[in-house]
Order: sequence, then structure tokens, then C-alpha cells
Amino acid sequence: MIRGLFNFILFSSLYIAICAVIMTWQTDHILQLRYDSLNYYCFVFFATICSYNFHWYLTPGSINNSERLSWNLRRRKLQLLGCAIGLIGAGWFALPLLKHWLPVSGAVLLTFLYSAPKVPHKMFSWLSRIAIGKTIFLAFVWTYVTTVLPALIAGDTDTLEILYLTCHRFFLIYAICILFDYRDREQDREQGIRSLITLLPDPQLDKLYYGSVFLAAIFALLLAPAVPIFVLFSLLVPVTITAMIKRYAQEHNSDYLYYFFLDGLMMLSALLHLLWVSAGGI
Repeated sequence: MIRGLFNFILFSSLYIAICAVIMTWQTDHILQLRYDSLNYYCFVFFATICSYNFHWYLTPGSINNSERLSWNLRRRKLQLLGCAIGLIGAGWFALPLLKHWLPVSGAVLLTFLYSAPKVPHKMFSWLSRIAIGKTIFLAFVWTYVTTVLPALIAGDTDTLEILYLTCHRFFLIYAICILFDYRDREQDREQGIRSLITLLPDPQLDKLYYGSVFLAAIFALLLAPAVPIFVLFSLLVPVTITAMIKRYAQEHNSDYLYYFFLDGLMMLSALLHLLWVSAGGI
């Protein structure tokens, strides 16, 4: 029963939606943004539920490939229901955001375009042949939704802290995305999906990976004058773990490692930050 509940939370995309919300909360707290944040959190939550269920519904695979694909293939109707609930919820909470329709529409379009190559129609399938920056694109979407868009909605985009936090998030998420794409690169090659991960040899990928981790650390350190020491510590914790996990992740294909632990690394800093604030920190 416990494993079934855990699988439901993880594979129904509730877990990744919570990750997105907590990361957005941290952005608001670090940058001291003032806007209707609760409404935006709900929008992000439901939009993530919709986009991820849509993405996984379109993802082919054998029932023997992985725990997640096995779970997905047995629950196709549940995925469609999750997509529908997410779409309705996102649409409802997007209504108060209509005055910010341009940056919000950009987030919606970018999210759809990431999954568009999986749509079984020639109008979209050609995207897989030109998606050289697939990994960069996904990292950018996550960074935009959880970091840039809240600042745009709050109308507070003229500080260096926004630039530093955005770059820190992007390079950390990009490094994590590299691990996902490295695991799937043989499958991507078979399906004709082109990306830097499928094209570059391993030595070049190592440089790309550790370079991204290094830049994530540098931009976190640049935030030092503007954030308390514990917040800086929380930003560096997932960077350190990401720097150490590469070989292990490449040698182990467990869905729990990737979709729980690695996805969780994206929100680890925000989770530590939230616990610190809840305990009375500033």
C-alpha cells in the first residue's frame, strides 16, 4: 500500500508539480517579490500536472522498460484525467494572470513545444530532427517558469540578484537534465531525436556537465551579499551533490533514482530554505 501510494505521487506527476511550486516559493522569498503568489503557485502546480501527464501519455515504451513506463501503460485513462484536471486548473488560475498574458503565454508555448515532437502528426514530428538544444530548452523552461516569470509578474526585474538566481537555477537544472538525456541517449538516437547529448562524445559531455555545475556554484556565490548564509548554504548543497552523483547516475537506471532523487535535487535548496524559514529563520 505504501509503495503504491508513493508510486502514485511520483508517477502521476504530483511530486514534480510540488517541486515546481517550492522552487517558485524560494524565488519569491530570495527576491522579495510582491504579487498574488498563491494564485501563481496554483497555476504552476496544475500546469505542471497537465504538461507532464501529456508528455508521458505520448511517451512510447514497453511495459518491461521501466517502473514508470509500466505504471503509465497500465493507467492511460488516469494520465488523460490528470491532463484534463491540470488543464482545467491551470486555465482557472490563469484568469487573474491575463494582464500578464504575454509572458504567461510564452511559458505555455515553451512547455508545449518540449512535448510537441512526441505528438503523432507530421506537423510536429519534424521538430525531433532539429531539436539540437533539447536539454537546454527543458532547463530554460523550468528556469523561466520558476524564476523569471514570477519576477516579470511582480514587475521586479531590474536587480542583479534576479540574474544571478536565474543563472544558478539554469545551470543546475541543465546539469541534471544532462544525466537524464545521457541515460536515454541510445533510445533518442533510435528515434531520431537529436541533441547535444546524443552528438557529443563522453569526454566533451563531462566538460559540459562539470562546467554547468561549476557555473551553478559561481552564480550562487554571487548571491552571497544579498542572502543570509544559510540560504547560500542551501543553494550550494544540491550543486555539491550534483557534482558527486554523475558516475553513480550513469551506472544505475532506476526510475526512483531519476524521478525522485534527481528531480528532487532541483527543489532541495528550496526545501531546505522552506524548513529554515518555518523554524524561524529570516
